[in-house]
Amino acid sequence: MTQSRALSSYLVTPSELHSALKANPKSRIATSPRTVPLCASWFLPTSHLNGYETFRQRHIPDSRFFDLDAVKDERSPYPHMLPSAEVFANAMGKMGISKGDVVVVYDSAEMGIFSAPRVAWTLRVFGHPNTHVLNNFKLYVEQGYPVEEGEQATYEEVGYPVPELDARKVVAFEEVREVAKDHGKEGSEEVQILDARPKGRWAGTDAEPRPGLPSGHIPGSISVPMSDVLDPKTKTFLPSEALKKLFESKGVDRTKRIISSCGTGVTAAVIDAALAEAGYKGSWRRLYDGSWTEWAQRVKPSENMIVTGET
Repeated sequence: MTQSRALSSYLVTPSELHSALKANPKSRIATSPRTVPLCASWFLPTSHLNGYETFRQRHIPDSRFFDLDAVKDERSPYPHMLPSAEVFANAMGKMGISKGDVVVVYDSAEMGIFSAPRVAWTLRVFGHPNTHVLNNFKLYVEQGYPVEEGEQATYEEVGYPVPELDARKVVAFEEVREVAKDHGKEGSEEVQILDARPKGRWAGTDAEPRPGLPSGHIPGSISVPMSDVLDPKTKTFLPSEALKKLFESKGVDRTKRIISSCGTGVTAAVIDAALAEAGYKGSWRRLYDGSWTEWAQRVKPSENMIVTGET
């Protein structure tokens, strides 16, 4: 039974998810792993949409809702930074998700792909082994698979073990600053920083969605807008070969270590997932959790660490 529910890749099609959900054990007392759909809908503060409201309007049956704005580091001044291992384990347990469950994270139909990769990345950072991303809920709905509306159900809380954070997947401000300081120096091109924000924000010509935050980019960073890795019509990830060509055209070198960034660490995970699909080594990919919101507030004007323009 477990074998029939195995998902072969990180990105899951609507058909694969539907088959996996149909194969779930029917009994509540069954001990074998289940496939659990996890809604991760989230929107920028400038949007009129609300993540939980879109969940209430339409979601996959038996879904849980992961609130990015609640499961976070409460001590940090920056939005939805990684939570502590204890906060993460408590959230998973309250959703009734066990360590052995297969979790498929999905976005709203409106966005297609946006915040789900961030939540899936969070699960992987905390060592949840069987984590996947639905590619995507927009197609799932259009292809006629089951949906329902209403509040999130109440699930029996389980004891989710407190995990260890995999620090190899995360990079902090101090290290990014050192990479930026070394940009342009001989022998310093061993790390590349990719920025998932729209090109205008990267170039400093468009405003940031958070009031008072300057736009621009980290010295040496490469603009890879999130929209570039998605199909403009279906909002699914591009095929792996198309992603390979895209990253090559941007000068992303698969022999170098990569740091993905964005506004607040959400769409950076979209780029990280696209890199994985394009065959870039997992051990060489990391995500800057604080991303631009932290960067723009912590660098000093005298450091000249906010670059504008195309270069």
